[in-house]
Amino acid sequence: MNYWLFKSEPDCYSIAHLAAEKQQTARWDGIRNFQARNLLRDQVAKGDEVLFYHSRCKAIGVVGTMRVAKAAYPDPQQFNPDSDYFDPKASPDNPRWFCVDVTLTRTFNHPVLLDTIKQLPEFDTMVLRKQSRLSIQPVEKSHFFRILELADRPPK
Repeated sequence: MNYWLFKSEPDCYSIAHLAAEKQQTARWDGIRNFQARNLLRDQVAKGDEVLFYHSRCKAIGVVGTMRVAKAAYPDPQQFNPDSDYFDPKASPDNPRWFCVDVTLTRTFNHPVLLDTIKQLPEFDTMVLRKQSRLSIQPVEKSHFFRILELADRPPK
């Protein structure tokens, strides 16, 4: 099993949106960065655990967890000319972009803020601190479980 951090802007898609989905499961799509796409396509697997991260908002940080319910498959939005994620270079025979299905497993009572992650030396090697703009990124098992511990503590 692998551990991941998936980022989303809550104005576009938040953990509350996922919680409102039927069976709290949804397609994680719209990835249009080649490095993130490669991770999603080649390494993210069914059963992997994921930190749900809100970016570009007032309280930037990890807000809950998800599990990958379905491994990578071609993102159907790339074929839809009416979609913001349409890619004229993509075809069903040669898809360029991929998505996965995720299921909500936990919503935190309070986020584990990016400021907290930046302040703790135990997270010095976390990809989030080195490549903060990457929307799909691997997380070390120890970092994943430490964030869960931090989520169980009230903020100071």
